[in-house]
Amino acid sequence: RYTMRLKLLTWDVKDTLLCVRRSVGEQYYAEARSRGIQVRPESLNKSFLMAYKMQNKNFPNYGLTKGLSSKQWWVDTVKQTFHLCGVNEDKILTPMAEKLYDDFCSAKNWEVFSDVREALSHCDALGIRLAVISNFDQRLERILAHCSLRHHFEFVLTSEGAGVAKPDVSIFQKALAMAKVEPGYAAHIGDDYLNDYKAARAAGMESYLVKRTGQLDSLQEEVPEEHILYSLEQVSNILNSLAFAISNPVD
Repeated sequence: RYTMRLKLLTWDVKDTLLCVRRSVGEQYYAEARSRGIQVRPESLNKSFLMAYKMQNKNFPNYGLTKGLSSKQWWVDTVKQTFHLCGVNEDKILTPMAEKLYDDFCSAKNWEVFSDVREALSHCDALGIRLAVISNFDQRLERILAHCSLRHHFEFVLTSEGAGVAKPDVSIFQKALAMAKVEPGYAAHIGDDYLNDYKAARAAGMESYLVKRTGQLDSLQEEVPEEHILYSLEQVSNILNSLAFAISNPVD
């Protein structure tokens, strides 16, 4: 007879459970085209990366400490993306940016990886408490609901809600406090070596790195093979390793 040592399993979301169906450039291109603005998707992708990097540097974690809302942060990022492509008509850009912000919550923009639902259901069946820890804004609750995943999770802790972002260990500590679980009884799964794998371990949790491509970079090569998930079908193996025998089973 075995019982689970694991009480809480937390998850990253983007590129762990979900991925965007179309690139940012393609989404922005389609919306701009419907408003008579012609900019190539490739140019928008390139400009978005620049705008996002600049916005993150100037206003980390959605500019919460500087009085911004996450919606305003994103609207400004979208507008800056188009400014870098030479489009400066703010009367068109502002409503377009707001629509893109709202549309991003729709399930049509997101693809749930094929191995996700079975893995989460398996955890549910074992009575393991599940939660989300994600560097994301307040829209994540709606995105998970629209993708029919929200019901699996006891709570969703975003960097916007926590006021701090991964890899800061305090976001993991906040999740553990919310769940009233000690770190030795918790584990985290995510696709980012620093934000997920290393940060969760710094908080005293077990952690596992999702690498669906199977390609590891130089940092990730330090991760022991048994901590790498090439598919979430391997989650059942993890759960087995986190179980321990009951010395005196009670029927």
